[in-house]
Amino acid sequence: MLPLENKRVLSFETWGAGSFHGTLLALLGAEVINVEDPRQDGNPLRNMGALFLDEARQDNESAESTLHNKKSLALDIRSNDGKRVFFELVKSSDAVIDNFRGSLPAKLGVTYEDLKELNPKLVCTHLSGYGRDNERADWPGYDFLMQAETGWMAVTGEPGSMPTKVGVSVVDLMGSVYAALCTVSGLLRSELTGKGGDVDTNLFDIALNCLCYQGLWFLNDGVVPGKQPRSAHASQTPSQLVKTADGWFYVACLTQKFWEMLCDELNASELTTDARFLTNTDRTQNRDTLTVVLDNLFQRRTTDAWFGQMSGKIPCAPVYDIAQALDNAFVRDNGKIINTPYTRSQTRRDVKYIGAPFSFADTPDMDFKVAPYYGENTREILQQAGLDDARIDALNAAGIVYCRSA
Repeated sequence: MLPLENKRVLSFETWGAGSFHGTLLALLGAEVINVEDPRQDGNPLRNMGALFLDEARQDNESAESTLHNKKSLALDIRSNDGKRVFFELVKSSDAVIDNFRGSLPAKLGVTYEDLKELNPKLVCTHLSGYGRDNERADWPGYDFLMQAETGWMAVTGEPGSMPTKVGVSVVDLMGSVYAALCTVSGLLRSELTGKGGDVDTNLFDIALNCLCYQGLWFLNDGVVPGKQPRSAHASQTPSQLVKTADGWFYVACLTQKFWEMLCDELNASELTTDARFLTNTDRTQNRDTLTVVLDNLFQRRTTDAWFGQMSGKIPCAPVYDIAQALDNAFVRDNGKIINTPYTRSQTRRDVKYIGAPFSFADTPDMDFKVAPYYGENTREILQQAGLDDARIDALNAAGIVYCRSA
């Protein structure tokens, strides 16, 4: 079995960070119930972007990226009747996760203090923008705000360029990974002790934590790292982009051995005895000069030619756009793209996903399942909680739940 196959998670998720947190738990085997707000027609991701999988434009591709392998329960927990339904679900759940702004979990009653009498073993994971215990608890927080304030934009891009955001929503994704680690750790503690509890993380602290050694350079020696030319490593040279005959190539000589091997591959062994490039310190001090030398050598051949020659020997990689990255033979031949049958369209027969980034020995990976429509599983989940159809219909008519018709 997958590690979380016997766990049920109630997930209050919006946008990327909360949604991907739930997706990771689902891919680990958990039953993840996406509790969506009828007051805003569900997760805002369902309407983000102009690409839809179906002709009816109800199955948004942005939502599909993080809502697959879940169930959708449309439930308004702000209402008294909705709160009572939620309490019934808590009794049979192992975790409640959310990515509300920090002040909302207590207001909405989704903290351990609110729910422990119903389920003492419950784990409540809160992924907020800035935390729940400080003056920013009521602030909304998003990936790009964190990249701006914690220094990421100041070290991304070419020297002299404007502050630059990383091209993917990496703080949101890292937030999901940290939050999933919190949830899994909380579940383990609950298993061992019989007691659950609140577990907190937030996007700001995560982005700050990711400053890693560059943060310590400033804290301990006052060194302020800046943008590095050619996306170079701040202290190891050459670890950077070089020009080829038809594009760009990244070489990462993080040790003296790899530098010497690179010179051999370039038929330029004389560089290893050049006083300007003898040691890493020498090469870093003379990086601009070395870049010119390397460009002249690498421009003799194409990116693919160099990659074919050096791959597996010297740390290196071609620079691809997204299309090239996903059409990469290494990706296609090693099962990193998942095809799932799709029946909601007259013309589309399958949906392609990027596979799970983990596996467990002797255990099949989770089968990918198309994301549920908004409210698709509401009735079955409420029936499992003991509500009869008459009660469910009344809640649906009152707008407290939304049951999608078959």
